[in-house]
Amino acid sequence: MLPVPVTAFGPLHLLALRVHRLATTGHGHEAIEAADAYLALARAAGDQRTVPFLVQGKMYAYLHMGRVTEAAELGERLLRLHRDAGSVLGEAKALCDLAQLDVLRGRYVDGMRNLARAAVLIDRPYRDRDRWISALCSFAEAAAVAEMYETATDAYERLSVTHPAFGLVHADTLLQWGLRLCHVGRCDEGAARLRRSTAITQQRPDDMAAAAMLALALAKLGDVVPAEKLAREAVLSLRAAENYRYARMAHLALGISLRQQGALTDARVEFVAARELCAFGPRPDEQTIIRFEMALTALAAGGGQATRDLFEAVEGQTGELWRLRLQRLAMLRQARQREESEAARARAEREVLRDPLTGLDNRRRFDLLLERIDRGRLTAPLVLLLVDVDHFKAINDAYSHSTGDRALREVARILRAHCRAEDVPVRYAGDEFTVFLRGDLTVGREVGERIRAAVARSDVLPGVRLTVSVGLAALAEGMTGEELFRAADERLYAAKWSGRNTIAA
Repeated sequence: MLPVPVTAFGPLHLLALRVHRLATTGHGHEAIEAADAYLALARAAGDQRTVPFLVQGKMYAYLHMGRVTEAAELGERLLRLHRDAGSVLGEAKALCDLAQLDVLRGRYVDGMRNLARAAVLIDRPYRDRDRWISALCSFAEAAAVAEMYETATDAYERLSVTHPAFGLVHADTLLQWGLRLCHVGRCDEGAARLRRSTAITQQRPDDMAAAAMLALALAKLGDVVPAEKLAREAVLSLRAAENYRYARMAHLALGISLRQQGALTDARVEFVAARELCAFGPRPDEQTIIRFEMALTALAAGGGQATRDLFEAVEGQTGELWRLRLQRLAMLRQARQREESEAARARAEREVLRDPLTGLDNRRRFDLLLERIDRGRLTAPLVLLLVDVDHFKAINDAYSHSTGDRALREVARILRAHCRAEDVPVRYAGDEFTVFLRGDLTVGREVGERIRAAVARSDVLPGVRLTVSVGLAALAEGMTGEELFRAADERLYAAKWSGRNTIAA
């Protein structure tokens, strides 16, 4: 027995959280070593639910270390794990992470396609609010890395409505957007974004990261004295904490403030310091912003035609990068339209797989799932439950077929209530139901017993006692779909012969 608390994500989930903390606080090598050790432990303990979180933590460690290719390989593996588990929100989050990695590798077509697929998945209604928030956060972050500030801002505004903690990254996105707008000559629009950013960061007076952001926005808006004061207070603290992203912002704020006060040499020192910190995982737009501010400072210092030519070259490059950013926005819109069309087609196909009486999947869906088992696309841990309504013919004969239909709908409702997103309840035929349940036999027994008890407590009609018998079997290595079904069917007959209203595994 392992002395760790059990969570909804798996008994070893706290180990995955440790890997994530190490990965995002500059301890990448430690995170990778811990992830490898914990993955072996999770597999030995049979904790398959924690495995994706450990793989994700290892992927983030590679990302923060700048090892993008290795991170992308883990991202593809993570995507397969979530798809095999039937976790739609997990798939959406993995697609967002892959989109971010695609952008960092310059693979923009792949990145926009992955982000569009994620957007379609995220926009569905979900009961699991926490995982939806996590997926939307990854979507916003990927959009921000791709410099699609409009898309990222919309996502962060959705998140900030109920979770104020996302206000800081929202302000960050507005800040970068505002700076870039100023650099392409759209100063009024840029100033509006910068003021929106300051309205958020001013609410966090004791947060050094917020102070650095506020200083940068104020400096660009021309309020240089408080900007310089804030930046000087924040920069040493942020560097000591190895919070290099916001330390870069503090240096940049100092540079802009000093330049506007005429201290051009000191300003350049701050810009060089910001540029040197870009060795620690910058976003693409940060380097563009620092380069432009350095060019402005060189232009202010004079230096003749060569300096003006250099500035014009940087200005032209900045404008070209802005046009490429707009192209990515158009690519995302087009990819989103294609994905929505595909999703509509898939919904139409799902209707063909839906049982009209109960709303569950139908026999055709059952057959397709058995085929997936045969092809190795649906793998262990998996338990098949067969649920049969006891004496259903007698209910129809005594109370009418409409009452029988009500009984079937009630059983279907109970099955849905006891299934997670990755489980698949099916109306197999008549009064027979099946559930493809993610988990081992212990989980299967627990769920089967809860279903049986819930049906026995139901009250379809006064005086009508509704019960079910349940048989279940676990998918073993090398087992075909038909063999799994026969094993569960044999247990169902055992439950019937033992008196009904029971389960057999």
